[in-house]
Amino acid sequence: MTAYGRALPRGDLVLTHVGAGTPCGEFLRRYWHPIALARSVGPRPQRVRLLGEDLVLFRDGHGRAGLLYPRCMHRGTSLYYGRVEEGGIRCCYHGWLFDVQGNCLEQPCEPDGGRHRDQARQPWYPVQERYGLVFAYMGPPEKIPQLPRYSVLEDLEPGERIATEDGCRFGPHGDSGMPVIPFTWMHNQDNFMDPYHVYVLHSTFTVPQFAAGFAIMPEVEFEYLPAGIMYKARRMLEGGRSMTRVSCLLMPNVASVPDVELADSRSMSIAWNVPIDDTHHQSFRAIRTRETDEALFKPLEYAGKTWNEMTPDERRDTPGDFEAQCGQGPVTLNSEEHLVSSDRGIIMLRRLMLKQVEIVAAGGDPAGVTFGADSPLVTVPSGNFYDP
Repeated sequence: MTAYGRALPRGDLVLTHVGAGTPCGEFLRRYWHPIALARSVGPRPQRVRLLGEDLVLFRDGHGRAGLLYPRCMHRGTSLYYGRVEEGGIRCCYHGWLFDVQGNCLEQPCEPDGGRHRDQARQPWYPVQERYGLVFAYMGPPEKIPQLPRYSVLEDLEPGERIATEDGCRFGPHGDSGMPVIPFTWMHNQDNFMDPYHVYVLHSTFTVPQFAAGFAIMPEVEFEYLPAGIMYKARRMLEGGRSMTRVSCLLMPNVASVPDVELADSRSMSIAWNVPIDDTHHQSFRAIRTRETDEALFKPLEYAGKTWNEMTPDERRDTPGDFEAQCGQGPVTLNSEEHLVSSDRGIIMLRRLMLKQVEIVAAGGDPAGVTFGADSPLVTVPSGNFYDP
């Protein structure tokens, strides 16, 4: 039997379609998503693409971040070419001035600066800042949830700080130069709930890419959390000491993975896989640390070279997460998958997410969103835990 006549492959069109009006897109729009490092947002407008929508991001003269639809409501030119002022952003074409919530403050070419300017409003989205990141909410205004706080990033001790990075340095390969990752966000979601690939791809296939202990096949348990999923990977290390590595994914795209050097400690970081559109995503990470950025954000090295320094042949011969995920194509062809027992974490994750999509479609609120005056603390269970 040959490959001739096989069925045409197809991808999972539910979890990879993130645009407005799609089932997954509406589910994702019920949460806050990081869109930029806070330190990178200033008076120069920048283009942002999130959940299939093109937007413009800026910080006005009062220090407030604004996220607006880019086409000026007057004549449609892009506010990317606008000028940021004290009160907002001014369109380059006819000078209409919009504040960070889209209110039109001035129409210079109209009598009295625009007698009906209070009736004009540029489409906009709410933003908040936390952990050195700018977050956006793109869902129904009446359903705005609280921006979560995570236990691993709160109550800093003297000398600690929150360090942040985006895909420019924190990509699938840990190297610089890839702010936009050219495949769906679900590639990385699945990867987070796949502890077995660490034993093969990162440890025994070519060269050890992380700690030597990953070359030991783990015993793995998967568990649902109130708003996510986690796995516990137990290994009997050399010397007879056992270690349990706990990683978790929280709805919809939040991950906490412990130290890859297998240090005996709780996880100190939170990462977000942010869908840009149906075939691209971006990573953001916030880390609790005492280290400098130079010491903290060192790229992985393979045989003494970073990913950017390697030739295409060297990358082929020493594949990592980027090669394995990119090799699936921009969209995973799920109809050709043959999931087995070691994929149970991925199966559980997809079922959980599809259930949340259904809840939103039925008019409900998905797991992990909270409403009220105070943002609750989300307890993160991740870490490397050694037996006494």
